[in-house]
Amino acid sequence: MFESDSKQACSDRSLVLLSLGIPYQIIAGENSIHLMVPTEIAEKAKFELWQYEQENRQQKLPPPRLTPVVQNAIPGVVAYLIVITLVAILAGEAIFDRNWFASGRVDGVLIRGGEWWRAITALTLHSGVKHYLGNAVFGSFFGYMAGRVLGSGVTWFAVIIAACGANLLNTLLLDSSHRSIGASTAVFAVLGILAGFVWRSQILKQDRWAYRIGPIVGGLALLAYTGAGDANTDVGAHVTGFACGFAVGLVLTSLYRYIPAKKVQQICALSAIALICGAWMLAL
Repeated sequence: MFESDSKQACSDRSLVLLSLGIPYQIIAGENSIHLMVPTEIAEKAKFELWQYEQENRQQKLPPPRLTPVVQNAIPGVVAYLIVITLVAILAGEAIFDRNWFASGRVDGVLIRGGEWWRAITALTLHSGVKHYLGNAVFGSFFGYMAGRVLGSGVTWFAVIIAACGANLLNTLLLDSSHRSIGASTAVFAVLGILAGFVWRSQILKQDRWAYRIGPIVGGLALLAYTGAGDANTDVGAHVTGFACGFAVGLVLTSLYRYIPAKKVQQICALSAIALICGAWMLAL
């Protein structure tokens, strides 16, 4: 009924038959081993062994890997550069006769007092040209990479949510007098999103465990290399930015079947713009 060159294969199947009360006999031939049952119950035995093989085959199948749809990341990067550049110009000229830095920076006391929008407006402010250029370059680079797999709309909406959460969390963890500005929190948020998404979706899955945790290690290495900076660097915001981004990346993996849709991208893009504009309207 069943023939194999492996004694173990016959033994495994004999246990199935034994559990079902089906009599059997294992006969060793010259080149193979046979598992035999009485003729009158051969069909039933074959069916039971077929079910066993199907169940065993399903258990051995590796989990399916997510295959991202490559999308256009340029619009998101361009929008990011336009926003931080426009805010830099408006803040530098003190448009509306307002101090944009005082109105939009992270301020622990004021945020704890209810001015949550500062966690968003602070992402668009910079202390100088060097600060601006650094975030423009790194933000564009990582934003482009994320946009290729998540789309421009979803990427930047997710970045704002993650970076806003990071600024709020950082404010709660630090002294209430804490103040900061800069898109670096958003830069590390998008880096975290990439690491979380790539790791959870198993895009780079390999047999060795070292490769499976590669995206996390790479993200932490970049965080350590570019996130420490000088005494004026807000290390807490960088760490929370990466952590919140990583969490968002995990969530996006579960929702990926909806992400490539054009309508979803458009809604997220409009929501991202609305969050930035709305936050600055509240601030000013």
